[in-house]
Amino acid sequence: MPMRVAAHHRPPPLSPTFFNGASPNHEPLEIKSTMGFLFAEGVCAAPPGALNLNNLPFDLVDPKDYEPEDLCKETLVLIVASTWENGGARDNGAFLVNWLAESADDFRVGALLMKECKYAVFGVGSKSYGETYNAVARGISVKLRKLGASELVELGEGDVDEGNVNDEFDRWCRNIVGVLKGNFGENGWHFENYGVGSENEDEGEFSEEDHDEGGDSEDEAGIVDLEDIAGKGPSRRSMMLAKANGKLNGHVLNGEKEMVTPVIRANLEKQGYKVIGSHSGVKLCRWTKSQLRGRGGCYKHSFYGIESHRCMEASPSLACANKCVFCWRHHTNPVGKSWQWKMDDPLVIVDTAIDLHTKMIKQMKGVPGVKAELLSEGLSPRHCALSLVGEPIMYPEINSLVDELHRRRISTFLVTNAQFPEKIKMLKPITQLYVSVDAATKDSLKAIDRPLFSDFWERFVDSLKALREKQQRTVYRLTLVKGWNTEDVDAYSRLFDVGDPDFIEIKGVTYCGSSATSKLTMENVPWHSDVKEFSEALAQKSNGAYEVACEHVHSCCVLLAKVDKFKVDGQWYTWIDYDKFHDLVSAGEPFTSKDYMAETPLWAVYGAEEGGFDPQQSRFRKERRHKSAR
Repeated sequence: MPMRVAAHHRPPPLSPTFFNGASPNHEPLEIKSTMGFLFAEGVCAAPPGALNLNNLPFDLVDPKDYEPEDLCKETLVLIVASTWENGGARDNGAFLVNWLAESADDFRVGALLMKECKYAVFGVGSKSYGETYNAVARGISVKLRKLGASELVELGEGDVDEGNVNDEFDRWCRNIVGVLKGNFGENGWHFENYGVGSENEDEGEFSEEDHDEGGDSEDEAGIVDLEDIAGKGPSRRSMMLAKANGKLNGHVLNGEKEMVTPVIRANLEKQGYKVIGSHSGVKLCRWTKSQLRGRGGCYKHSFYGIESHRCMEASPSLACANKCVFCWRHHTNPVGKSWQWKMDDPLVIVDTAIDLHTKMIKQMKGVPGVKAELLSEGLSPRHCALSLVGEPIMYPEINSLVDELHRRRISTFLVTNAQFPEKIKMLKPITQLYVSVDAATKDSLKAIDRPLFSDFWERFVDSLKALREKQQRTVYRLTLVKGWNTEDVDAYSRLFDVGDPDFIEIKGVTYCGSSATSKLTMENVPWHSDVKEFSEALAQKSNGAYEVACEHVHSCCVLLAKVDKFKVDGQWYTWIDYDKFHDLVSAGEPFTSKDYMAETPLWAVYGAEEGGFDPQQSRFRKERRHKSAR
């Protein structure tokens, strides 16, 4: 569908990326023009002759092989799209069409993502389908416009029932060629100074139209997550002046702009986050509140002995490199592929996080059920879950931040989304290091995590390999989403040998409501019995290397553990001796996960009557007032 052209200060001679769709029937649709054939597979099998004969260079692209994140680099996109059953796109174009729809509704992307791009869309459909006639092409046109692209020629539409597809397609092609050649199209539009044939092309000058369009440097063009969130961005002329002074919108351009914009800050604070500085955050977990009342802790308490009322949930980077379908933050945090923002001091982040956390704990005083002794303990956090939101390992000073936590004898659980293998390699000892393994195949990982990197799978595998080299405790975290990733037992088991993790946490996805960026429903949430069945099947596939060790029914979570490390004389040792860990860190000598393990209590072991609920806590069940279905 689009032209491959890098984004420059001045639009280069246009070289379209041509995406082609198909007719709504399964027979090849012959175009009786120089455009050759459009095949039902959704790919233009023969080069568009109308462009060839007019010496207009282009790239012909199969949408299934195109990374949508690269659209911000294009200057011209030509799309031929067919509409199939139920108004949907052909299989090979579905991911791109869905990406356009999600991005157009994602406030973080903004309305200027494709401001450098012009586009033209032609739809092939059948009016016999009524309201869905050419729905895909019409939708693409609307979404591209919402992302800031400008329409080169108006939408062309062909109806296979009336047999006018060839004539309409010829007219659409002539309009495009006329505009690109600097002539008037049939709609009267004229782009004489744009792109092809411009007299000042080699002189590097800017036309007034260039100034008005606005644009970023080549490096900035790839950052589409935080740019121009709420309204029109600066013009190119103002940007050039700003760059001469080294600033833009009050922010230094040398990688020190604010990660958290006012819009993102407002959205996060609305959800209860306390934003620290320009890129970090802390939030009080519901399990912290639960254990302050003596009503039980989270699965980390059952599996590893974490005191939930003394656990601080934080992150030094609110940005992430994925847009997971099950993101429980509803994608209100920023996204990015590298650190390009202002960086706060790790000591300030840790001190501020502890201060804000303790203030939130103090606010629990007087809340019905909160126990005074637990509240007092909660004011001194002993554990930090670096998994609040975003990708903590992106923070360039992550090692210094971890050092600050360990110096205070605060243990660390860090979760990474397996897109930064080099960061994993350079990471200092963590109490327990997690890698999210949200899918077991390349296609399913792309569908579930929706990563920004085009080489996401290679990064994922390299991250697992980097995990294998760690001597401290390591974990694969699997989030099961029914209908998405619960059928890949064999593929998951093959990943065990890649990273050789100490533990495998398997948890059912948490439903947090539907949004414009996620269409998950309660139908996608597995029962605890489903999670148990999946976990037992995985353990069986490991041929005895792993066994199901613990469960936490309330969290719909199960733990697999390596038998040769953590099962001693028939007893599990999945818990952690935290004092021993801190002593080992302070000593500065090499140590392994076996050096700080502790015995798991029987109530936390898989199959126990308590189901992972600490008997020293008081179980609380909400009274359900809704009527049961009959």
